Amino acid sequence: MAVLLQIRDAHKSYGEQVLLDGADATLPDDVKIGFIGRNGAGKSTLLRVLLGDEELDSGEVIRHPNLQIGYLRQHDPFLPGESAHDFLIRDSGQPEWKCGEVAGQFELKGQYLDGPIDKLSGGWQTRVKLAALLLHEPNLLMLDEPTNFLDLRTQILLEHFLRNFQKACLIVSHDRAFLAATCSHTLDLTRGKLTMYPGKIDGYLNYQKEQHEHIVRSNAAIMAKRRDLEVFIAKNKARASTATQARSKSKQLERLELADVAADEPTACIRAPQVDPRNGAAFRCRELAVGYGERRVADGITLEIDHGSRAAIVGDNGQGKTTFLRTVVDSLKPLAGETKWGFGCDIGTYAQHVYTSLSDKQTVLQYLEAKAARMTKAQTILDIAGAMLFRGEAVNKPISVLSGGERARLCLAGLLLSQHNILVLDEPGNHLDVDTVEALAQALCDYKGTVIFTTHDRHFMKRVATCVIEVRDGKVTNYGGGYDAYLYAVNKEIEEGERELASRMSKPPAEALKAAAAAVRAPKRDERTVRKEISTVEKTIAKLDDQKKNSSALLMVTSDAKEALRLHNEVEALTTQLAEAEDKWCQLQAEIEAEW
Repeated sequence: MAVLLQIRDAHKSYGEQVLLDGADATLPDDVKIGFIGRNGAGKSTLLRVLLGDEELDSGEVIRHPNLQIGYLRQHDPFLPGESAHDFLIRDSGQPEWKCGEVAGQFELKGQYLDGPIDKLSGGWQTRVKLAALLLHEPNLLMLDEPTNFLDLRTQILLEHFLRNFQKACLIVSHDRAFLAATCSHTLDLTRGKLTMYPGKIDGYLNYQKEQHEHIVRSNAAIMAKRRDLEVFIAKNKARASTATQARSKSKQLERLELADVAADEPTACIRAPQVDPRNGAAFRCRELAVGYGERRVADGITLEIDHGSRAAIVGDNGQGKTTFLRTVVDSLKPLAGETKWGFGCDIGTYAQHVYTSLSDKQTVLQYLEAKAARMTKAQTILDIAGAMLFRGEAVNKPISVLSGGERARLCLAGLLLSQHNILVLDEPGNHLDVDTVEALAQALCDYKGTVIFTTHDRHFMKRVATCVIEVRDGKVTNYGGGYDAYLYAVNKEIEEGERELASRMSKPPAEALKAAAAAVRAPKRDERTVRKEISTVEKTIAKLDDQKKNSSALLMVTSDAKEALRLHNEVEALTTQLAEAEDKWCQLQAEIEAEW
């Protein structure tokens, strides 16, 4: 086992803020490491140091001579109008067939591979960047929050990729579910020190908790012992007969030292709206169609959400999650069908655009006081404000000076202080650190009302969701079994895709080998005739391939269900014809090689 990177006695500060204080760590060449720490602890700074983009104040980073780092770029390295396939060839310098093979591992095909890359969603562009990383053949992948703004399917696909990647990884992420699925070791940066734990994140967090509790118990025992010694010394130091014992006890007392206990970091305190539980259906829709004008995003939607449910709305980016959610809360009129909320439903909505409508004339505290339910205690308002990172004098900030992220947190705080019995939340965890997200998850689990939400954080989804509703391919499906049922279905689909890709990449297929063997045994034919036949088959392959690409491209953009079904069947038929033509080409090539 070689050492790729070694950090020794690293120190790094920005003004009075100390990020690294004598930090040490070793990164071997065969381990996937989850890198954790609170916001602002210095994780991204350390990554920049390892990349060579920043210098340490003191200490050193020792790099293996053969170290090849692959870093997931946050900026877009694409040229205007460039396709994903063209970018991969340009960026990696690898041959076209190799780029196509790696792209297939990330389900990049058809319009996603050959269409303009600037038309792809952020999740699909991230798939392109990951394919480019793999083509550079790194022996250490460094990923900084790779799951940010990725749809759930892309996150699971990234998990599969990392599990199959045979080299080292260093992954910064707040997503505990993602780290648990991909990393065997955990690296923690706390108060300037690095701690490497040879186990998964859940094991490390339990170990950390047990260590803290052990130190607290040991210190309590030491304090009790000190009190006993102090009492004995006070009673006996003045007596001649016991003065010697008192001096001996004094020496024992001096040797009793308390272990340092790190002060607890401030923790979020969040309480969801206090409402009475209700029974029956909170929301129903029948034969619902959603979209904009003539463009239908999804139709034929019939589902029911019960009171007390916590429904997660999921789907690939661009599939229509937000469109469906906007239709549910009546900010977008349905194109067909009907929606109905149950009697007595009081709906509170949190969306990423809501903060743009805040009044600039109020302070943070004034806004929260206005939004809070009657008789809400002042301390409860301050607790929610603190949980959303408005602490101390920050509660007196005018809304006019708040950033977009601060305004979004303020809107969420106001919603949590209300008495709505229905909460519709669009990415509520954005702009929050991991501990605040955890506190929000617990608050929503304790909430007696109904929650409908979207999120890219799978740990949050697993903690909160009682059912998962997927918007995909113009349809909406309710996975009543919750997150685990949905995860099983997606993993099964991805694994089937991986097996299909592996089958396609094994050349030549079994059928072609049989045909080739038959061709060898057949009577010898004129070489010119065979080569002419090869030329004809090659033209057929090119024609079928073009037809398949065109049909696939139309399938990606059509919004008509019947047309989509026709195109789907057409693509399937062309795929079969293409495979037969390729097998025929393999057979003819084998005949040429065997006879001439």
